[in-house]
Amino acid sequence: MKRRDFLRALALTGLATTVEPGKAFDMLIQTGENAAGNAYDMVAVMGGEPEVMFRSAIKAMGGMSKFVKKGYKVAIKPNIGWDKTPEMAGNTNPKLVKEVIKQCFDAGAKEVVVFDHTCDDWRKCYKNSGIEEAAKEAGAKVLPAHEESYYRTISLPNALNLKTAKVHEAILDSDVWINIPILKNHGGAKMTISMKNLMGIVWNRGYFHANNLQQCIADISTLSKRPVLNVVDAYRVMKSNGPRGKSASDVVLAKGLFVSQDMVAVDTAAVKFFSQITDMRLEDVAHIANASKLKVGNMNLDKMKIKRIKL
Repeated sequence: MKRRDFLRALALTGLATTVEPGKAFDMLIQTGENAAGNAYDMVAVMGGEPEVMFRSAIKAMGGMSKFVKKGYKVAIKPNIGWDKTPEMAGNTNPKLVKEVIKQCFDAGAKEVVVFDHTCDDWRKCYKNSGIEEAAKEAGAKVLPAHEESYYRTISLPNALNLKTAKVHEAILDSDVWINIPILKNHGGAKMTISMKNLMGIVWNRGYFHANNLQQCIADISTLSKRPVLNVVDAYRVMKSNGPRGKSASDVVLAKGLFVSQDMVAVDTAAVKFFSQITDMRLEDVAHIANASKLKVGNMNLDKMKIKRIKL
């Protein structure tokens, strides 16, 4: 059985739920990997636990102090959209969120805030995802995002459809912000990754769905204040029935993590990773190419310096 067929069979049975690191990384073989100590455009980690994976990734990226300076106010935007436990992979892994917060404070951050404009009841999402508890344990403030008064209108002059958006004040008032999506299947957008996660920083999510969802996701990604880091959680991956999921058989234990400042690049890599689990063509996730056309980032991974780490 060919490798791709083997991985697909694992995903479809829902019984064997581990993606083998060496095989899953094949799609990230690059010619641009450089010598240790130099900066990378992206770091991909395979294996280990979420907090350990992030420590390895951020070290390879040059350390958190490269992105978060002393005295900074940092906003963190995980996916907390669903009233689901961590095992169901509907939301970002709380262990990863906690470690990112800890690294921010270790770098000298004055304040770290965490929020999401949820789809389910926000109180249940915050609690049952485990993110509220993890964030508070790490010293962050957890902010609500369920009222329009929390949002301010910004202009998106480079967008095609979405010319303005109401963005949460936590993003606008921060010195830097960090995007921490979970990698998963999505019925409408095909995939939820870093750019799709930006729908949780805006008030009017309904406009996106009614006005070419794929273009609106690309459009909001043109905002001038982009995340200083995109940390894609692929520890558990919802391979089907996203974004909510129906049962544990939708989830694969993949133990992957991708970190980059480039949303287009990291989403491109994440789709290639996802396609090792179940069928997903890059061209079907149209917002990635749309964002590339708007010069949000780079889809050509062959031109990037990518560090691969196996734990």
